[in-house]
Amino acid sequence: MEGVKKSHYYNYSTLGVLDLKDVGVDDVSLKITHCGVCYADVSWTRNGHGDSRYPLVPGHEIVGIVKEVGSNVRGFKVGDHVGVGTIVNSCRDCEYCNDDKENCCIKGCVLTFNGVDVDGTITKGGYSSYVVVHERYCFKIPDHYPLASAAPLLCAGITVYSPMMRHNMNQPGKSLGVIGLGGLGHMAVKFGKAFGLKVIVFSTSISKKEEALNLLGADYFVISSDQEQMKALAKSLDFIVDTASGDHPFDPYLGLLKIGGIYTLVGFPSEIKFSPASLNLGLRSVSGSITGGSKMIQEMIDFCGVNKIYPNIEVIPIGYVNEALERLIKRDIKYRFVIDIENSLK
Repeated sequence: MEGVKKSHYYNYSTLGVLDLKDVGVDDVSLKITHCGVCYADVSWTRNGHGDSRYPLVPGHEIVGIVKEVGSNVRGFKVGDHVGVGTIVNSCRDCEYCNDDKENCCIKGCVLTFNGVDVDGTITKGGYSSYVVVHERYCFKIPDHYPLASAAPLLCAGITVYSPMMRHNMNQPGKSLGVIGLGGLGHMAVKFGKAFGLKVIVFSTSISKKEEALNLLGADYFVISSDQEQMKALAKSLDFIVDTASGDHPFDPYLGLLKIGGIYTLVGFPSEIKFSPASLNLGLRSVSGSITGGSKMIQEMIDFCGVNKIYPNIEVIPIGYVNEALERLIKRDIKYRFVIDIENSLK
């Protein structure tokens, strides 16, 4: 990106163990085995938000094995498989924290990397060997669930699962449109099928048709620029999950919703613009969402374990991360990179 110095690329394979905080009475220390690669890693390593604190260690789709627990910890024991997601602290006392929605903490939650914790230290993420986290922000992964596959659940998975559950998109027989087929979109397809929905994938690329239908199990595939295909689906969908972050029109998609349909945006286009008539005349609702709170995250992980839902991943060594970030920018990934920390940081 423009204005980004080459020095902002790191040799992550040399990071190893960072300055770990002591294991407090409520903390869990885990040896990281895998870490997913999210577009947030691109944004903050390249100072996309203007607030990056270097040297920055990204990674907020962390999984590993518990090595030590504090004296007050009751939910985890040494040897447990554990995940850590996008936040590692919050006030734990506001109405949202008390409702297990720590990601909406009224006083602001602490991000897993590039955040400022309550003691003033800068948080560092999963591109490392170990991490110490308060048990509230740790999640138990079933022993039979592959750790590499679990990593993307901690951000990509929960980002679509949370709004789908909040808006009752788990009603068998109803119809779901999924816009975009990247890391988030392919998980929305998997959850939709697990819920018993009829799933329609919308994409600008015909090259994704075969995988959408045959690999991910979508019921239909639509090229969103094809007006005839779009017109044929007018007022036919109960729900839409929009995972696209690039700028795109909204009115054509809103017109696909039934009366009272729900459109959920989880991507970050530069603007949202649509005609009020698209909303008002169809009694439709538009909502936004980001990740999820502790209760919802654990529920999602357990749901994936029971229903054998696994993200589609490409496992890479830590030394390949810079190339992976470049490929992520080019959307050259099906559908999530996962770093094999355990075998490439020794």
